[in-house]
Amino acid sequence: MSAGLVLLITMLPGSWSGTISAFTELMMAEAVGLVNTLDNWRVVDKIILSTKTPEKKKIFGKGNFQLLTEKIRQTAGITAVFMNVERLSPLSEREFEDAWGVKVFDRYSIVLHIFRCNARTKEAKLQISLAEMPLLRSRLKNEMANLDQQGGGSRYIGGSGETLYEVQQRLLKEREMKIRSALAKLQKKRHLLRSQRKHKEFPVISVLGYTNCGKTTLIKALTGDSGLQPRNQLFATLDVTVHAGQLPCRMTVLYVDTIGFLSQLPHQLIDSFSATLEDIKHSDLLVHVRDISHPETVNQKANVLNVLKNLQIPDQLLSSMIEVHNKTDLINNYECLEPGALPISALEERGLDKLTKVVEEEIIKSTGKQILDLKVNLSTNQLSWLYKEATVQEVQVNADEGSALVSVIISTAAYGRYKKLFGDVKQADGVHWRVQLHTHD
Repeated sequence: MSAGLVLLITMLPGSWSGTISAFTELMMAEAVGLVNTLDNWRVVDKIILSTKTPEKKKIFGKGNFQLLTEKIRQTAGITAVFMNVERLSPLSEREFEDAWGVKVFDRYSIVLHIFRCNARTKEAKLQISLAEMPLLRSRLKNEMANLDQQGGGSRYIGGSGETLYEVQQRLLKEREMKIRSALAKLQKKRHLLRSQRKHKEFPVISVLGYTNCGKTTLIKALTGDSGLQPRNQLFATLDVTVHAGQLPCRMTVLYVDTIGFLSQLPHQLIDSFSATLEDIKHSDLLVHVRDISHPETVNQKANVLNVLKNLQIPDQLLSSMIEVHNKTDLINNYECLEPGALPISALEERGLDKLTKVVEEEIIKSTGKQILDLKVNLSTNQLSWLYKEATVQEVQVNADEGSALVSVIISTAAYGRYKKLFGDVKQADGVHWRVQLHTHD
């Protein structure tokens, strides 16, 4: 796709009898945002029309089709038309391109191209190649239909016993199998990395939300990671990235920056990125970031929750999800009316103290970690072991006894190892004290 000037068409159902709704206007605005995300592309005109079912060859009635044709011919410089529907049938695409003499794109092809431009890792590029398969098959079908009209599509190739169409189909299938095989290997590697993180007991927090809601800006504010460069555009983040941060209790956690969601995101694209989205299911906590300044923020929330439901996220993980109202700096005197939601401005770093405290509470709860006060002998390696295997919050040294009272956050498994190495403990006056000591030099 080279640069171009685009006529944007958003369509209403054929049974529509009312005025153009605010939702339709917002869908148009989102479609304009998709086009503007592409370098050197811009919308020169836009129109909202009633339509029939997109799968049928004749999407428009005769009058609307003539209106569009005249508009395209009369508007100088138009090089493409964007039909704001999930997928056009091959027949419709071919009919429009023949009639108008310009390329015609649907939502699937536009979003796919944005993905292609933003992909950085090998995995993301492979997933895009997989998502391209339906388009390639549609184009092949179109090309073969043209050849059949000329009497060439059904001819056999040499002595293979295959027609040209069958050969092309087989090549596409072989390519798809290679892509899936390569993705499976990368998925094993991703699983190994997840296992390593789990072994090190770093809690994982997936930050998710509608595209361009400010996820990356929030993670940068929470971690101080200067390598993160948020961009104000749709699908700026395509590859899942992991960033370490610390909670107020000094516990190290891993924030996962996920791909943004979009209304009417073609389901085949979601399927292609299922391995990437799989990370969400293996999190200890989800943080749902909402752009509360967006006029369609309620529908965006519903869309995100619907995608999560389709991903079969465990109920326990969904029920503990923290909802964050971001971009409050864009609203004068914002007042949060939704119970449990946390208002913040990631850009101005406002409201983050409250957020990190709530995250800390949920992480301790979801991971089954314990907050303990342990009395340690400073002549042993107990303290260094705790620094390595747990989160040390505070150390109160008693020089006369050669001991220290250590406040720690520790997992059940690590606490079990601690007791095995250094002896059993009992609780007295709200504090855990040593009763048996084994020195390990």
